[in-house]
Amino acid sequence: MAATDSREVVIEATPEEILDVIADVEKAPDWSPQYQSAEVLSTYDDGRPKRVKMKIKAAGIIDEMEVEYSFTGTTAGWTLIKSGQLKKQDATYTLTPAGDKTKVRFELTVDPSIPIPGFLLKRTLKGGLETATEGLRKQVLKLKRGG
Repeated sequence: MAATDSREVVIEATPEEILDVIADVEKAPDWSPQYQSAEVLSTYDDGRPKRVKMKIKAAGIIDEMEVEYSFTGTTAGWTLIKSGQLKKQDATYTLTPAGDKTKVRFELTVDPSIPIPGFLLKRTLKGGLETATEGLRKQVLKLKRGG
């Protein structure tokens, strides 16, 4: 059963500053508790990650997955290449400048390959969305303050 949800947050930073934090995938475990580890397997010419192997823990399930990232000037996201527990995962950050702030919309679709009760899948998705927005916001602001 696939599930999709989204969440928005406003971050007091430029799209470039936010994209830099998203692109620093090896630091994701510092601000996103679902991430156990992340390793860049290949990069684009600009140094941003292309293929990434990550270990995730969500809903009490640990999974190793490989994803492919894509970036534009106002978006970042990934698509699942392979996983032990998921048939599909697509994630997209869409950044809209708003003066000296940026509105960030994060959309996530997951389709587990194992049966998970609907209420648990929705709760896990909500937790992931919160970390992907509020966790990102806190990390961006921490780095802006020189942390």
